[in-house]
Amino acid sequence: MAINYGASAIGLVSAMPSGPGPIPEELIAEIASSVPPGVATFLLTCKQGVDAIIDQQRRLRVNTIQICDRLETGSHEQLRKELPGVSLVQVIHVTGRESVAEANAVELFVDAILLDSGNQSLPVKELGGTGRTHDWNVSREIRESVSVPLFLAGGLRSDNVASAIKSVQPFGVDVCSGVRTNGNLDEAKVSAFFAAVHRAAF
Repeated sequence: MAINYGASAIGLVSAMPSGPGPIPEELIAEIASSVPPGVATFLLTCKQGVDAIIDQQRRLRVNTIQICDRLETGSHEQLRKELPGVSLVQVIHVTGRESVAEANAVELFVDAILLDSGNQSLPVKELGGTGRTHDWNVSREIRESVSVPLFLAGGLRSDNVASAIKSVQPFGVDVCSGVRTNGNLDEAKVSAFFAAVHRAAF
């Protein structure tokens, strides 16, 4: 459905502490193997150890790793060395201006940054799919301060994505809860979201 409406990347959500969209790893591998060339397959992972991320990618064969939490063991450089040809996208959860420094610290080691509205400090971490927007002024500041492509996520819907694009001018946008009804993908919402993006982009 997403590809038919024009998606350039598909997000495949592995196990998460919270939020909508996780699917079994067997299904992630099946989908990743069937996506046509030219469409990126993003594995969303909450793993914080490089060895665990490497093992997950080698089992699931995606072409992009979206690291939804901070690395605690290992480094982005180690990931790049062990997974040649696999793109690395680091998620920064925008909680305030401190997120600018966090993005600046990681930009040299990743292929892109994705800004989201989670909260890693809660007892049950929010690593995406919150349905909440964050301060797009901070997002714009981050976009202007980094040299890698920047994706914007966090509470985007068909009725606000044009404003988000105008405010932040990201490389791309990412959506999860904004195209769901009762936790399931809603084709009418998917269609409306892509229409709004295309109107904003052109």
